[in-house]
Amino acid sequence: MPGATRRGVAVAGLVVVALLGSAYALGRSMVPEPPRDTAVGASATGPHYAEQPAEGGVGPGAPGGRTPPATQDAPTTPPGPAEGPTPDGYGPFGSRISTGSTEVALTFDDGPDPQWTPQVLDLLRTYQVKATFCVVGQNAQDHPDLIQEIVADGHTLCNHTWSHDTQLGTRSPDQIRADLLHTNEAIRAAVPDAHIGYFRQPGGNWNYRIVSAAEELGLTPLHWTVDPADWQAPGSAKIVNSVLGGTGPGAIVLLHDAGGDRRGTVEALHTLLPELRYRFRLEALPTGAT
Repeated sequence: MPGATRRGVAVAGLVVVALLGSAYALGRSMVPEPPRDTAVGASATGPHYAEQPAEGGVGPGAPGGRTPPATQDAPTTPPGPAEGPTPDGYGPFGSRISTGSTEVALTFDDGPDPQWTPQVLDLLRTYQVKATFCVVGQNAQDHPDLIQEIVADGHTLCNHTWSHDTQLGTRSPDQIRADLLHTNEAIRAAVPDAHIGYFRQPGGNWNYRIVSAAEELGLTPLHWTVDPADWQAPGSAKIVNSVLGGTGPGAIVLLHDAGGDRRGTVEALHTLLPELRYRFRLEALPTGAT
């Protein structure tokens, strides 16, 4: 084959390859890309203390502790995503995250506990501070004397479910209502005329089903502003620094008087109570709040 002919064939081949490559690229550009994963992690107002370490049979999964009941009757629709706080003082799903005034409220969850609750009550008496206790129904039933002591000292009460059920919101409306009523009954077995103004969902696992049930029973859904994670037993210094650094006018502070080793919380109160009293007016949440 003459040289000119060979060169012509080679050039033609290159042209064909180039045309095929362009056609392939054009076809690829016309096929939409698969959607990318844009999921966002849990919000800052989501649960903080749902997985408490078991101690003495009081943690989730511990014998005789707070293992949630079976969910065979649970609705198939999962709870919606947590909502963030709003400027008017409402948090996830309309729960309360502010006292609504310049006063600061201390709240104590998971009790009453025969070891830690009396120590907390003694310190509150010493510094003449009133607080709000979010009590677990089983503990109220086991320690009615401590419920009586809490009320006699002028503190206010909050329903914290029967067994510290962090998954209560996945259950049917009837199951949720029965749990809250059972807890109220245990409290009133100790103090028949006790006013229970609030409900706090363990772990902060709020959804509309939980909020609706609480409000139907006249209970204000109660969240928090400051969470020092004292349930993790980080030591008194970290608890003090977290609370003092995060508390401002109108804050609701989350603390614990049960559910594990609360030595650090009790030690922290020796510093927190006089310092918070110096900075703010400390009051129990009002019994008639809405």
